Amino acid sequence: MNLYFSGIIGSGKTTIGGALSARLGVPMFDLDREMDARLGYSFHRLVAEDGWLAFRELEYSICKAFADESGAIICLGGGTIRYEWNRDLFRGTGIIVHLEADERTLVKRVSRADRPRVNPDTDLAGDVHRILAEHGATYTRAANVIYRTDEKTLDEEIDELEAMVRTDARFAPFRSVL
Repeated sequence: MNLYFSGIIGSGKTTIGGALSARLGVPMFDLDREMDARLGYSFHRLVAEDGWLAFRELEYSICKAFADESGAIICLGGGTIRYEWNRDLFRGTGIIVHLEADERTLVKRVSRADRPRVNPDTDLAGDVHRILAEHGATYTRAANVIYRTDEKTLDEEIDELEAMVRTDARFAPFRSVL
């Protein structure tokens, strides 16, 4: 069983996943980093040169490998959980924790990074708004746990998430592999 972190860009998946994996002493895998490693270059280039379909095909291949892991923290891509084929892979293989934050926080966090737009006809704020409006319900329906990342410090979040993993019944399947 794995612990999957989902959420749109800027929700804190990699930051929180890395800190929690260090605290729990379990491996952490990050979809964006794995994608770059397999490609040998940034996935941004893949999107620019070959489009989102090529990106989603590679993402699915990596998600299949992630679903075969056990006892790991897996940080998904911002859009990974929106696709039924990915959700099917994760079903029964772990706990999905959806990380969420308000739109302004998400935009502020991502404004420092040059990320490909899901909706290329928009600016960053418009892209985040449209993703939330069109897919927000999908993120929450796919989750076993919903956790806000814009109300506490990172240390407080890690303390709280560690306590949840160690005591909350929803995390029992993951806890059994610790």
